[in-house]
Amino acid sequence: MKKTIYALATVMIIVACGGSGQQSIEALIAEGDLESLRAEKTKISGKQKELETNIKLLDSVIAIKSGEENLPLVTTLVATPEKFNHFLELQGNVQTKQNVLIYPEMAGTLQRVYVKEGDKVRKGQLLATIDDGGVGSQLAQLKTQAALAQTTFERQKRLWEQKIGSEIQYLQAKSNYEATESAVNQAKSQLDKSTIRAPFSGIIDDVIKDQGTVVAPGVGSEVFRIVNLSDMYVEVDVPENYLSGIQEGKEAKVFFPVLRDTVVSTIRQTGNFINPGNRAFRIEISVPNKEGNIKPNLTARVSLNDYTNESAILIPQGIISENAEGQQYVYVAEKMGEDKATANRRIIETGLAQGRMVEVLSGVTEGELLIEEGARNIKEGQNVKILN
Repeated sequence: MKKTIYALATVMIIVACGGSGQQSIEALIAEGDLESLRAEKTKISGKQKELETNIKLLDSVIAIKSGEENLPLVTTLVATPEKFNHFLELQGNVQTKQNVLIYPEMAGTLQRVYVKEGDKVRKGQLLATIDDGGVGSQLAQLKTQAALAQTTFERQKRLWEQKIGSEIQYLQAKSNYEATESAVNQAKSQLDKSTIRAPFSGIIDDVIKDQGTVVAPGVGSEVFRIVNLSDMYVEVDVPENYLSGIQEGKEAKVFFPVLRDTVVSTIRQTGNFINPGNRAFRIEISVPNKEGNIKPNLTARVSLNDYTNESAILIPQGIISENAEGQQYVYVAEKMGEDKATANRRIIETGLAQGRMVEVLSGVTEGELLIEEGARNIKEGQNVKILN
């Protein structure tokens, strides 16, 4: 229809020029004066643009009068309050406080190793023995002396209670008994150092020294590595800006890229020290490890709940525009009927974003209709047709 109108307009331009006009154009062409030709073209083009503008105006008025107005099509959403949890994305490493190297307490030959790598052990279980260098024989001898000293003391005590003998004899017997008991206890303590026992229940991760190796206390003489995988946690450095939002007991989502598994947990501990090197504080997030797949130093991506609003209005980020002053705005649909509305621009203030959704702090109230699809193609005060 419009093409036909434009064609008619062109004819009207020619008619307006008249028959003599057509001859004058031919005459201008015959003369070949470039400036005259350009001037005539400009004159005709101006008349054509004027006609096109008038035709468009008539089209819009005719559409409104006939009820066939071509309104922009939009969809809307209702501003509804809902719970909003914002999560801070950080990276952390898996740790366990029960991952230790076991060192010998006595110098000597590693006489016997009772466990191998991968063995599960209980707290206090015997792992290895070291040649005691004769401490066991000394203990047996001291026990014999202690038994004699005890018998002598007990007899001397009975005599003293019966007022028989001197006080000095009683005190000497008592002193001798106590000295031998102390020597026995010291020998037992020394002999205990010849055995290596598990400090806690866990798994023998590494047997570092072989049977027959000479060992001694100190760095470089570790014999075993024992790990307990039941009490695992993720250690994360959190920027100091989030100090007020990250607290004990808040929700944390832990994703392990290698395992492709996500664990929902809580923050069990927050640090009280800001590291001056990275301006961050350290937190711990406990992670269950029933299957034993989570290992120390495993990389984890952590989502920490640093902000919660129980009744937030969330809108898609794609419907927000910005004016020349840097203000953000959306279009609110003021309904004029069942499926027709007027688009009104509304300046808004936004808060935090999560994914494609943004929290609106002001400018939009509960129950209002926000224009979603088509929001980029409308203007303030324009009438629109709502598809939904």
